[in-house]
Amino acid sequence: MERTTSCIAKLDRLNKTLRHVEPDRVPISDGYWGSFLERWRQDLGLPADTDIYKYYDLDWRVTLPNMDPHIKQFEILKENEEEVIVRTGFEAVIQKKFDHPMPAFLKFETDTLEKMTAFRFDDPWDERRYFYGGDDQLNGVGDRFARNLPPWIETVKELYPDFPVYGSVCEGYETLWRIIGSENALLWIGLYPDEVGRFVERINRFSLEVTKAQIKAAGGLLDGMVIYGDVAYKKGMFFSPDYWRKYFKPGVREIVSLCHAHGLPVIYHGCGNASRIFEDFIEIGVDAYNPLEAKAGLDVVDLRRTHGHRLAFWGNMDVITWAHGSQEELKATVLIKLNAAKGGGYLFGSDHSVPSNISGQHYDYVVHLVREYGKYPLQLGEYDLPDLG
Repeated sequence: MERTTSCIAKLDRLNKTLRHVEPDRVPISDGYWGSFLERWRQDLGLPADTDIYKYYDLDWRVTLPNMDPHIKQFEILKENEEEVIVRTGFEAVIQKKFDHPMPAFLKFETDTLEKMTAFRFDDPWDERRYFYGGDDQLNGVGDRFARNLPPWIETVKELYPDFPVYGSVCEGYETLWRIIGSENALLWIGLYPDEVGRFVERINRFSLEVTKAQIKAAGGLLDGMVIYGDVAYKKGMFFSPDYWRKYFKPGVREIVSLCHAHGLPVIYHGCGNASRIFEDFIEIGVDAYNPLEAKAGLDVVDLRRTHGHRLAFWGNMDVITWAHGSQEELKATVLIKLNAAKGGGYLFGSDHSVPSNISGQHYDYVVHLVREYGKYPLQLGEYDLPDLG
């Protein structure tokens, strides 16, 4: 399958950045709420089918296969014009109100230690995850609701000629809370740490096999991997870093090692402030960390000073400033962030994903700022920070 000249240039740009080498310009890509995309098209007077990645010629795309522990179609418990309530392959009952940005988790069928211990995972190598369409929670129930999604491999093949394509996998905690719920996950880690730990070890094995099967299914069409793992909130870790190191870190380490053995760089996506384990990510070879939430006190310039060029960063553009700042404030924010791109190692994006309170005009202005001032050698004028040179 042939790639366009533009796609080859994007891949070179992305890989150089992740190796802390300055390419032609700072790469940029993001994740978007469906409600933002609708507003963006309306604000800029664009056709309803305009693809934002193609419109701005963004630098890479992330795809998700079916990672539900149980492969099955959604069980519809309630459906009308205002909402739908479904039971998914995580055995979670989820309410999606169509005028709300995100869904609500109403119930988790795995609500006792005994059920957790008895929980069984469907085959991670099952071809339905990669080669068949259908329903799955991560792709279907979020800021949108979608059923009968196309096969993952078709999405990969569709994107491959024009964009570097990343696959993805959920690590231990991301899968754990989706099975037993956040409240039970945190409570049981405190009350029954070893029992939860043994279940996490099973999740780790499942996630590693999903990664292996995904790489094989792609047949050489993947350019990298995103690991999803929210293990922190705005003030710090959800649980002890030592507990993370004992049970969750080994699973992440194995996924990173596997990906690197196939020549695939790894970006870890974790919300909140997980800075207490950034040195662990460096140790096990994570290539970049995302999204660096500004509201959790993270600043990419400070992180570059602390960690140097041992870890790349993607994100950190404060979406609150993006939504409400003046053009002068936006320019100052963007150009200060770009200091972290000196020597490579910084990919521009939001500090989580782009929500609908950001206007199309504000989004467009920031993208053009990055394209103008993100060219190497960087010329940041009054916003240049000499100590990051």
